[in-house]
Amino acid sequence: MATRLVQINMKAQDDSALGRFWAEALGWGIDSEAPGVTNLEPIGFTYPDPAAVCIDLVTRPEPKTVKNRVHLDLATTSRAHQAQLVARLEDLGATHADVGQGDVPWTVMADPEGNEFCVLEPRPIYGDTGPIAAVVVDCTDPRAMARFWGEAMDWTLHEVTDDHARMRSAKGVGPYLEFVRTPDPKTVWNRVHLDVSPYLGDDPGAEEARLRALGATDPGIDQSAISWTILADPEGNEFCLLSPR
Repeated sequence: MATRLVQINMKAQDDSALGRFWAEALGWGIDSEAPGVTNLEPIGFTYPDPAAVCIDLVTRPEPKTVKNRVHLDLATTSRAHQAQLVARLEDLGATHADVGQGDVPWTVMADPEGNEFCVLEPRPIYGDTGPIAAVVVDCTDPRAMARFWGEAMDWTLHEVTDDHARMRSAKGVGPYLEFVRTPDPKTVWNRVHLDVSPYLGDDPGAEEARLRALGATDPGIDQSAISWTILADPEGNEFCLLSPR
């Protein structure tokens, strides 16, 4: 058994408005499965498919208070494309953000609700990922995170060092999942988190037990009103185990 990364979940004070921003930013389609929920995926996409990691925006009233531990890196094909994308995102409502990055070749920005993301300079490794180059998770130990997520999912580990780990779907398509060492500790529940799903025909209960045996824990969140399971990885980052589809 194994899971796969199918989407990221992003909390929003206005899911519709933030959904419109990200749909325009990525060139994706927009839908809604319920009030307070906005779903984004590539146009013509059939969920789930490793060619893309989709985005679900869910309304929550709590304001953003700290830097997100999960963010998106957007891909570009040239320096001119990077500049054009930054300008277009500014027109859509994004702003420049300072997270202590210093003088770097990428551009750090924030969406209209303050969620940080990066517009990368062109890098050959991201030439075939689509608009999202990588989903990036801050952590204190990239090697340990790579061990957990490498066993939790059927993705392939491409690189691991003391400061950075990178993995991608075993099919070699879609964005990368990256773990980056950061000195900042986790202090609040993550407004942006990973959603994983077993494969169709797998037993969700057995998969939950397997993830717990690998080191996943109970984050202490009331789950009585939901049909999926919320767990936390070994560094306390919440993630959802969805039903197979």
